[in-house]
Amino acid sequence: MRWHKKLVQAVNQTRGNVLGDRIRVANNGLTQVVGLLGEKSLAPGDGLLILPSQGVHTWGMLFPIDVIVLDGDWKVLATRQRMGPFRMTKIFFKAAAVLELPCGVIASSATEIGDALAFTRVGEAASAAKV
Repeated sequence: MRWHKKLVQAVNQTRGNVLGDRIRVANNGLTQVVGLLGEKSLAPGDGLLILPSQGVHTWGMLFPIDVIVLDGDWKVLATRQRMGPFRMTKIFFKAAAVLELPCGVIASSATEIGDALAFTRVGEAASAAKV
């Protein structure tokens, strides 16, 4: 898990399904800058929640990812499926966070713009925890 100390579960409350149950949280300078660099892949259930963030890039990455851009209420502002290496999202001025997931999660979960997500710390009760 590298140096990410906080793990959360991501749930699409609108659709009633889990997007990932081992989502690392990047909420400081080092974890935000490094992100997924150096990783060879994301296993099913893994991911990275970057906050705050208004967009991401995949420069230097070795694999494609699914990207979900979220506002401050954890509602989906935008999605990008199979974002390949050396790409960049646009800047979303209303965004508060970006969720990076293995390819195929957006499609398999039917996640769409406007869906509400919730994050719960791994090991906590089922109520949504403040990340």
